[in-house]
Amino acid sequence: MEKETFQIMKRPIERGPIKVRTNFFEVTKLPKTKITHYDVKISPEVPRRLNREVFNRFSEENQEALGGVKPVFNGRADMFTHKQLPFESKSFEVKIEQVNALVTKKRLPEIFKIAIRKIGVIDIEDLFQFLHGKGNLTNNCQMAIYAVNIIISQEISANHPTLLYNFYTPQGATSLHEGIEAWQGYHQSAHPTRGKMMINIDLHAAAFYEGGPLIQMVAKILGLRSPNNLRRRLSDMEHQKVEKRIKNLRISDNHRPENKQKFMIEKLTQNSASDIMLEVIGNKIDLKTYFQNIYNIRLLYPFLPCVVVRKNIYLPIEVCDVIPEQRYWRKLDCNQTNKMTKFARQNPTIRANRIQTGLNILNYRDNRYLKQFGMEVSSDMTVVNARILPTPTIQYHQSSRKSHVRPNGGLWNLRDKKVINGAILSSWSILAFLSYKDLPDQAIKLFIRELITTCQDTGMNISERDPPICHANPIGNTGESLKKAWLKAREKAWGVKPQLILCILPNTGSNLYAEIKRVSDTIIGVATQCVQSTHTKKPVKQYCVNICLKMNVKLGGENSFLIPEHIQFLADEPTILMGADINYPSSGYNESPYYAALCGSVNVKASHYAASISVQPIFSEIIVDLANMVKELLKTFYQTCGLKPKKILFYRNDVSKIQFKYVLERELTAIKEACQSLEADYKPTITFVVVQKRHRTRFFPIERKNADRSGNCLPGTVVEMDITHPFEFDFYLLSHAGLQGTSRPTYYQVLYDENGFDANKLQTLSYNLCHIYARCTRAVSLVPPVYYAHLAGKRARLYSFHYTDTESSEGGKNVAVAVREELRKVMYFI
Repeated sequence: MEKETFQIMKRPIERGPIKVRTNFFEVTKLPKTKITHYDVKISPEVPRRLNREVFNRFSEENQEALGGVKPVFNGRADMFTHKQLPFESKSFEVKIEQVNALVTKKRLPEIFKIAIRKIGVIDIEDLFQFLHGKGNLTNNCQMAIYAVNIIISQEISANHPTLLYNFYTPQGATSLHEGIEAWQGYHQSAHPTRGKMMINIDLHAAAFYEGGPLIQMVAKILGLRSPNNLRRRLSDMEHQKVEKRIKNLRISDNHRPENKQKFMIEKLTQNSASDIMLEVIGNKIDLKTYFQNIYNIRLLYPFLPCVVVRKNIYLPIEVCDVIPEQRYWRKLDCNQTNKMTKFARQNPTIRANRIQTGLNILNYRDNRYLKQFGMEVSSDMTVVNARILPTPTIQYHQSSRKSHVRPNGGLWNLRDKKVINGAILSSWSILAFLSYKDLPDQAIKLFIRELITTCQDTGMNISERDPPICHANPIGNTGESLKKAWLKAREKAWGVKPQLILCILPNTGSNLYAEIKRVSDTIIGVATQCVQSTHTKKPVKQYCVNICLKMNVKLGGENSFLIPEHIQFLADEPTILMGADINYPSSGYNESPYYAALCGSVNVKASHYAASISVQPIFSEIIVDLANMVKELLKTFYQTCGLKPKKILFYRNDVSKIQFKYVLERELTAIKEACQSLEADYKPTITFVVVQKRHRTRFFPIERKNADRSGNCLPGTVVEMDITHPFEFDFYLLSHAGLQGTSRPTYYQVLYDENGFDANKLQTLSYNLCHIYARCTRAVSLVPPVYYAHLAGKRARLYSFHYTDTESSEGGKNVAVAVREELRKVMYFI
């Protein structure tokens, strides 16, 4: 096939009748002169935070050589100036004292060499042309935007801890316990929009070590109120816990106020300060006595270990202070995560006020670097045009008392409604991973009775109302327990193949859940529904409703669909919706495989989906096996409803902007190849849309009538002007009702369109689809095909969880496992 080239779509014209505020601040003045770009090489190589310190010292000490210019620096290799320096290239030396304590364990010289070399000149005129839709995003434009980011970050990075475009302040910090605290952070980044540059400012919380006495931190790590409660030696477990927490922590000593030094902790000693022996002028004395004799300091905690800061250099914990402003990079425990989430989650009013606080800290008005480059930034949040899309009508079974519902504020319920296509459940069993004592059969039966009643009320047909109950050890052989429950179900149903195993779990731990899904999906081939034991003891109607919705689609049923006029694009001709996502491993599991998941609708009303999963090469943003995955789902669509899709609406999740064109060219080609591999002349029209949730755009309603109960903008709020791309077809859609905090809109960008969408048609269709997500009775934030692909990818990751266990028979290798054929056409991943 001849390689095609594709151009990213331009935007159709639309207008917005309401106004909302957004966390963008207009750059009212951009540099009028050319920006000069220099390469900076600092040796020896050190982390970015020290690079900045070296560079700032160099800039201060060499103003004459720099011609009075105050350059800006990205912390690695790029430097920008508002005019050319007196030299093309030059080397300098900078002295930084006590550098070793600031960086790593290895010894470094205190003299740093800085080599500066001119790379080129950035013409701002190219950026002006791009912003007004008269030019493309050239390399020159990209460098200009990058330079603006460095200019606005230079001053703040010298005064606050920073990471890329984020900076943090201890103001308003809250304790996460055990010597860790949450700091308020702020994000700032430059964005090209329609006719102007904008600065996006948002909140970003992060965990930091608490500064102050190290002995205080040790007490907190051990859960003690104060160091006064430290009255004995540490146990082996306590020693291990403290050492793990404080390793690589930067500290300063305090026993010599006139000559304080900085160090990095390597580890804890095994012996206490009173047991560590030193040789002083031929005599051996313990560390406790040494500090008494030399420094006239009586150690209060001689029974505690010391910190090792260099080879054979030990410091008692009580003579050390934790240097402030140190990020805590380790994983937070469950309680700390909850506290961090609560700290970071702010309702729209508080968030807007805190963003304004961040703007005041940034103080663009008095920023010497902005003034030098001739830049000015507005201190007011940008007010943008928006629209509120009409709410769609959802259809349930015609026998329902209320067969049609028009949600209010993105929410509704199943009262007086029956699912559009209720599944029949005739062979199933219950598997409780608890003892009879912890969860008696009678309690299980009461829960099952309530669940069956709910399922019947919502349109399912449960012909087996007394399923067999099995109990199993949660740390036993899960596979054998599931097979036993499967056999019990088949025996009770006179040989009918079991359709479902309902598993009751003792807690929220992920290990047991992962093993249940791996065995049921890839070995047995039966749908499973997991519930928490706490919910079975006092069954709540709404909880049973949510379980019912999941069970119905796992068994091949359909919960609801939209009336034809609200999915006209689908109703006109057979259309398949597809959602694609790549599931990446969590930090700490970098050797785990990457999974690509593709979900596609299998009927004309897009109320039921099938999934295809494939293993990805590590770090690839392209779905490498997309052609085969698309082919599989096109076949499933045809086998299910007897029609070939004439249109494909393809939603692709989470592609970075710099990869848009590359992903479009590779994946669109794969989709077309899949179609033509089925029939040479099979060429359905394709629309390719990228979907992003990882961004920092937020909206704030101006008028109360345009806000929901949580203070967020109403579901259906769409912004397609003012802060969007200068000319490409993109928009932000807030499709869900706010629960807690400030709602994040979803960003959509159309990369390719053969179906003739105008902005309103695609926005309305995407919004309407968010109302038929099978798991709940509320509008969701992502179009269902993408949401389902995300769930399918997460499920695939559970299959490899079994093989990453250190006791695995596979020796820790990850193994890709296929889902059983009998589950591939149902929504097992829900």
